[in-house]
Amino acid sequence: MNRATSIRRLAGLAAAFALLTSGSANAQGDLLIAPTRVEIDGRGSAQVILSNIGSEEATYRISLELRRMNPDGTLDEVPQEAVNATEQAALEMIRFSPRRVVLPPGQPQMVRISARPDPALPDGEYRAHMSFQGLPKVQPVADQAEAGAEEGLQIRLVPIYGITIPIIVRKGRLEAVTAISNPRIVRQAGAAMLELDMARSGDRSTFGEIRVIKPGLADPVVLARGIAIYTEVGARKLTLPVTPEQAAEMRSGNLRFEYRELPEKGGALIAAVEGALS
Repeated sequence: MNRATSIRRLAGLAAAFALLTSGSANAQGDLLIAPTRVEIDGRGSAQVILSNIGSEEATYRISLELRRMNPDGTLDEVPQEAVNATEQAALEMIRFSPRRVVLPPGQPQMVRISARPDPALPDGEYRAHMSFQGLPKVQPVADQAEAGAEEGLQIRLVPIYGITIPIIVRKGRLEAVTAISNPRIVRQAGAAMLELDMARSGDRSTFGEIRVIKPGLADPVVLARGIAIYTEVGARKLTLPVTPEQAAEMRSGNLRFEYRELPEKGGALIAAVEGALS
C-alpha cells in the first residue's frame, strides 16, 4: 500500500468515526449505520459506513429493495409483479459494493454507492432502499447432532435484524412545493397526538424536521426530525406523539408550525402555517 492510499484510507476511517458518532447514525441490534439517508445528484457517488458495535464478529448481507409510502407515512415493500418503470430504473442505476461484509467488533466498513442513470431517462427522482441484514451464525452440524441426541427434536427460531435506508438519485432540475394545514391535537389509545395535514406537489420529495414554535419560548414546543414526503404521495397525514405538558402548552395561544430542512442541510424553510390548534 503506497503513501497516498494509506492517507486516503486514514481519512476515510476518520470520516467514518465522525459519521458514526453523529446524530445521523442509526442502530439496530449490533449494527450502526451512517448516514441514514443517501442523496446523489445525477451520475455521482456516495458512501455508507457500517460498524459492528457488538462484542462478537457479525456478517451482514446488503441488498436493494423497493418501498412505497402510504398517506400515513408508512412504507410498504413493493412485490416484483407491481414494480413500475421508475422503480425498475432505480434498481438498475444504483450500484454498490460490497454486497456482504464480515465485521469484527468495533471495526468500520465502507460501502461504496454510485448512480449511473441512463441519459435517455426522463428527469426525475429515482429511489430504492438499501437493506442491511444481519445473518445468524450457523451452528456446526456436529454440535447440532449432539444437542439433538441429548435433548430430542428441537426447532430454533433465529431472528434476523436489519436496517433499511433510502438511496435517492435526482436527475435534472427538480422542485417541490409543500404546505401544512389543519394542526390539531387528537387522542389515540389514551395518548395525546399532534396531527398535521401535509401536501406536496412537484417532481421531488421533501425531507426535514417539524418545529412547533410558540412566541416567548426559546425552544420549540415540539421538534421532530426525519420527516419525509416521497414523490408517490401528494398528501401525508403526520401524527406525532406529544407529552401532556406539550399538549397543554399548545392548547393556549398562537403557534407557528414549520417544516424545515435539517440544520446540517442548511435549515431552509420548506413550509409554514400560523394559528391556534383546531
